[in-house]
Amino acid sequence: MSFFAIVLLIIGGSQLYWAWRIVRLAWRKTSSPTLRTLVAAAVPVILLAGFFYLFRDFARRPEPVHMTLRDALVTAPFGWWIGSSLFGFLLAIPFMIASGVRAGVRGVARLLWPRANLRSPARRDFLAQTTNIVTAMPFLGGAYGLFYGRLNLETVEQPIRLANLPRPFHGFRIAQLSDIHIGPFMPEDQIRKFAGIANALKAEMIVLTGDYVTFDAGTEYAVVDALSGLRAPFGVYGCLGNHDAWARVEDSITELFAASGVRILRGASAAIAIGADWFNLVGVDFQSRHRFGPSAPVRRVLGNIENRIVRGRVNILLSHNPDTFDRAAALGIDLSMAGHTHGGQAALEFISPEIAPSRLVTPYVAGLFEKSGGRLYVNRGIGTIGVPIRIGAPPEITVYRLERA
Repeated sequence: MSFFAIVLLIIGGSQLYWAWRIVRLAWRKTSSPTLRTLVAAAVPVILLAGFFYLFRDFARRPEPVHMTLRDALVTAPFGWWIGSSLFGFLLAIPFMIASGVRAGVRGVARLLWPRANLRSPARRDFLAQTTNIVTAMPFLGGAYGLFYGRLNLETVEQPIRLANLPRPFHGFRIAQLSDIHIGPFMPEDQIRKFAGIANALKAEMIVLTGDYVTFDAGTEYAVVDALSGLRAPFGVYGCLGNHDAWARVEDSITELFAASGVRILRGASAAIAIGADWFNLVGVDFQSRHRFGPSAPVRRVLGNIENRIVRGRVNILLSHNPDTFDRAAALGIDLSMAGHTHGGQAALEFISPEIAPSRLVTPYVAGLFEKSGGRLYVNRGIGTIGVPIRIGAPPEITVYRLERA
């Protein structure tokens, strides 16, 4: 079973769980058999209909590049509900297990001591109240992530020490934008604002690491236009992501970017030079050892750029998928810049920094990673996918400062 199928089953299960909770509450509050039957029939249908609507709407054609009334009044509330109810369900699982264990122990105890009074209303009420409080937290967090968290841009300054860096490049700054996902919740005007922020950082170079669109190929014109104002003394470079491949815009969006002054590197390299000194910038399309949605697995990851690596020079790789890092480090690539994960999008750092949905598919979720042979930085991106919510994973523009080791 694929990862996406498992996720859909879990989300569907969460809707059945909340339907049960709502029906149970309604039955406690009313004694009317007719009303009870109506609630029991209507609630599961409404929740599952919302679930299927969201995912049908999620991949609909065409996708607007500005917020519409329908997105504000229908898609956003459904997205908030799906995301919040999913995390509420996951937080409820330990309490359901505890309740089941408690019921099992009581059942065994009744068999052994039939006359014993094993009822403990206070303990039962405490468990129920704790469950209610804990499972309500994601709904509050989801509202925060919808209205504030998804637009609360963070600029991250990241020093990178490189042993072979030529002296003129000491202090050279590179700004990175990733995972744009133009759409109603990352509209054209908002992308222009983020591009303006990137320009204001006055970096020597700007890089883009893929997923400019989501599913609708028709949005490529708007996203390129929104990013066309990016300017840097040493140029603007980029690579492509899996959604650019899924929307089948790889060739066309590369040409559109070229016309606006952005060079997309697709298994290609560019020498970034100051006088006679230079470093080697390499870019690749989305690659993975494993099938990822419609993207087929690649037998030899980064095999198409092995001859692009220059020994004795600093090599920097633009690769949307951070999972190419292991192979990049083995090839001697000094620094990989990636995106793809959105930092987990809902990372729940207030519980633990390790909790992020993206850890189901990659150990490289966000931030800096090091191993013998190279370094990787995973940018959290600025857009969202699935549900327009960010919790514990704010949108990010990264500014790398290259330093001589």
